[in-house]
Amino acid sequence: MTVPEHISVVYVEDDERLARLTQRYLESHGVVVTLAGDGREGLAQTLRVWPDVVLLDLMLPHVDGVELCRQLRARADVPIIMVTARGEEADRVLGLEAGADDYVPKPFSSRELLARIRAQARRSRGRAGPSNRPITVGPLTVDPAAMRVTLGSVELGLTTYEFQLLKALAERAGRVLSREQLLDLVHGSAEEAFDRSIDVHVSHLRAKLGDDARSPRWLITVRGVGYMLAADRPA
Repeated sequence: MTVPEHISVVYVEDDERLARLTQRYLESHGVVVTLAGDGREGLAQTLRVWPDVVLLDLMLPHVDGVELCRQLRARADVPIIMVTARGEEADRVLGLEAGADDYVPKPFSSRELLARIRAQARRSRGRAGPSNRPITVGPLTVDPAAMRVTLGSVELGLTTYEFQLLKALAERAGRVLSREQLLDLVHGSAEEAFDRSIDVHVSHLRAKLGDDARSPRWLITVRGVGYMLAADRPA
């Protein structure tokens, strides 16, 4: 598998020992790591470096990880991986709702973390799938090569995870996909799957597509099964 070269990462972590150990491991595998010890520095370094991926601890001084994630998401479309000791599902959902693309609980495997960083970098550069041809469903166009989604003449600002989720659904428009299938399609075997992650991202996609959650036109919930992107919706 071809992996992106010269991956750059900003790692926001107040545990200096963990940060240095992780930096040493990642840099031994060709990843350039910029460290930040608190939320304020994390924002400044991200906007200075514009990395391929941000690793973001949940518990941080000055500005916590959730608030920093919201600030980053409002200003940049960089993939964000939450890294935290708090592994409960509620905390994972909190990070995803703030705009994180992925979630790795501590203690984490360095090899798995590296794999997830590479996967997010590939996706953000449009290398997630074998086909880069635009997918059209009614007025909706998903362009994998440009990592761009338009609804009519309006371009939608999606996170990397949201883009991959919508792409998976658009490629199979009219078919119901279970949460497990969607998790496999979006993240592969490295994902520590849990159902609510898909629900959170579907909710974000509905808002960006202008869907009414009570009566959606695009993203249809099939109770007890999963989700479907409706085919051939009118403009």
